[in-house]
Amino acid sequence: MDRLEGQSDAELLELSVAGEESAFLLLYERLKPSIFRYAFYMTNSKTAAEEVTQEVFISLLKDGERYRKARGDVAAFAFGIARNFVRRVQTRERVYQGLPSDEALEKLEGKQILELEVLPAQVIRTQEVAKMRAAVASLPDHYRQVIVLCDLCERSYAEAASRLGCAVGTIRSRLNRALALLVQKLKQSKKPQTELSAAGTEECLI
Repeated sequence: MDRLEGQSDAELLELSVAGEESAFLLLYERLKPSIFRYAFYMTNSKTAAEEVTQEVFISLLKDGERYRKARGDVAAFAFGIARNFVRRVQTRERVYQGLPSDEALEKLEGKQILELEVLPAQVIRTQEVAKMRAAVASLPDHYRQVIVLCDLCERSYAEAASRLGCAVGTIRSRLNRALALLVQKLKQSKKPQTELSAAGTEECLI
């Protein structure tokens, strides 16, 4: 596999589709962590994230020839596949419930929320893991996407805009609103606050 280390993701994908197992394994090692974490934070379910990750790589093998370099890198191509599978999982089963309704929180638009000064990383350190995950997962999809990509997966605004097919300004606007909704959900939650335990390797921030 050492001979493949210098190959780009696009080259590894091409070799994988052609049947070279070692190229596929290396591509899997490169892409799997970010795909898993994206799916995990979007679904709030390790089982669902594992399912999505598996389906993404099966799809890469089956449909990898559809990849076009001019449309973006392989990671973006894989993200598009992951996003579709996440939506299927969310349609099939709702893994989050019980926090304030999105409709009620949307009425907060335009109101100043002082807690916005608290960054997501700080919130995560001071909230129970399950509560934070549930709060993120309960956001409307277009807000959840930007929180997961920009804060939990630490993608740049430009990368998030490319992944979601919108302008950087739209990403900034959605992120600000998403933070407001997230803080309000956590604020209204009645569950006790505890210090977060260290996250596992699969569940830590990228």
